[in-house]
Amino acid sequence: MYSSPLPDVDVPAVPLTQYVMARAADLADKPALVDGPSGRTLTYAQLDGAIRALAGGLLERGFGRGQVLGLLAPNIPEYAVVFHGVASAGGVVTTINPTYTAREVASQLADAGAGMLVTVGPFLDLAVAAADGTAIEQIHVIGPVPDGAPPSVRPLTDLMGPPLAAPVPVDPDDVVVLPYSSGTTGVNKGVMLTHRNLIANIAQVAGPAGLSEDETLIAVLPFFHIYGMQVIMNCGLRIGATVITMPRFDLEQFLELHQRYGVTRSFVAPPIVVALAKHPLVDSYDLSQLRQVFSGAAPLSAELALAAGTRLGCEVVQGYGMTEMSPVSHLTPPGQFVPGSVGVLVPNSEMRVVDPATGLDRDPGEDGELWVRGPQVMKGYLNNPSATALTLDEDGWLHTGDIVRVDAKEHVFVVDRLKELIKYKGFQVPPAELEALLLTHPAIADAAVVGVPDAEAGEVPSAFVVLRPGASATSEEITQFVAERVAPFKRIRHLNFVDAIPKSASGKILRRMLRDAPG
Repeated sequence: MYSSPLPDVDVPAVPLTQYVMARAADLADKPALVDGPSGRTLTYAQLDGAIRALAGGLLERGFGRGQVLGLLAPNIPEYAVVFHGVASAGGVVTTINPTYTAREVASQLADAGAGMLVTVGPFLDLAVAAADGTAIEQIHVIGPVPDGAPPSVRPLTDLMGPPLAAPVPVDPDDVVVLPYSSGTTGVNKGVMLTHRNLIANIAQVAGPAGLSEDETLIAVLPFFHIYGMQVIMNCGLRIGATVITMPRFDLEQFLELHQRYGVTRSFVAPPIVVALAKHPLVDSYDLSQLRQVFSGAAPLSAELALAAGTRLGCEVVQGYGMTEMSPVSHLTPPGQFVPGSVGVLVPNSEMRVVDPATGLDRDPGEDGELWVRGPQVMKGYLNNPSATALTLDEDGWLHTGDIVRVDAKEHVFVVDRLKELIKYKGFQVPPAELEALLLTHPAIADAAVVGVPDAEAGEVPSAFVVLRPGASATSEEITQFVAERVAPFKRIRHLNFVDAIPKSASGKILRRMLRDAPG
């Protein structure tokens, strides 16, 4: 068993927003969040005032402790207003991927038990379609309400009320956010993260990563994803940095914003590192203020990190985590870069490297499944004790499903994956979800989905399909069938017709046989 080589950090038992916004009064006139494309700015004083007004208005309308609000929006400054307004009122935010279909959004809203939904004008049609048949009675829009919107759609400003003097008292173990993750296997599940979980991970990351008040961070990774939400938005606000938001990724705009705002630290996923290392556009922009590029959400090769770092003149490091760990369990402190490593264990944490076959701890230098225990580990999956028990054992160890190796200096290297999850450009694609959808096609008798390596995306979903006797369907018909029902990142990129899906005696799909099959 390993303990963190980094000194312990303090994890105060206070509400999340009180902790994140602790420096708002001292930094009142400093830009907290800037909409990168337009330059629209919220200072720390304006952000704090808006959070308090939204929290007060929510309480006036009977929304309070334990109630759930869905947030369907891109990265804009108001994202933090809604997120922390709900948290300050004692409520729970379920953050939703805007690329989801209406069916996927509706499923999350229903499972989370959301009673309110906040979105933006461009996503209103999606929000209205998704809310139909759920407990959502009113939708609130950040910014102007589009012409022709249903009467149930109101501007977010309607929710503003008397400013709340202080956040509603909560238990540190109250859930504050419900992002959805497929975990190590299966379909998406609500990950119950508490005030204590999020505060712990902010403390575990901000200091050890060397973040400071004079930073300018770029938020291209989505706030609905735990990485963007915590490492960029919440850590950035906690340390008093300025966060530049991007509603969507565009390489030229991404580079221009680095130059315009003097971005000092860029939190990205591996596909962006590929562009930074190889794309000719990079040479057209001044990125000299960059101190570090931090990659997460999917594996990054040592060669790519070194190539990008050499070109940019700064360290390109990586970390490791999961939604279920709020999310960071490993990071690379300043000056401790080891190519190919995801860094060292964060403070206040323990880890084990376990033989998945025997459950026994492996010796240093040997491969095994990574288990982590610490205050950042989730409370569990919402309404899903069986899935919780498969991931989180009775001693508090989170079984990550990733195979790692630890070197003599306790740097961790991810070498393989036990879990079935496909990582497409850092987004989670659960094979079980796509398999269940494929089996609803009238021509399909059986199906399996695996991830196959892809130079740009990391992995892409590849399907293996068995047709029913006498049935016919083309690969184009089936891939289109799936594409119409899932978010773009979940679409099938390759489809193979086979006579049978290889399975174990217990009926489990033998995915490695499919991944290793010729062609």
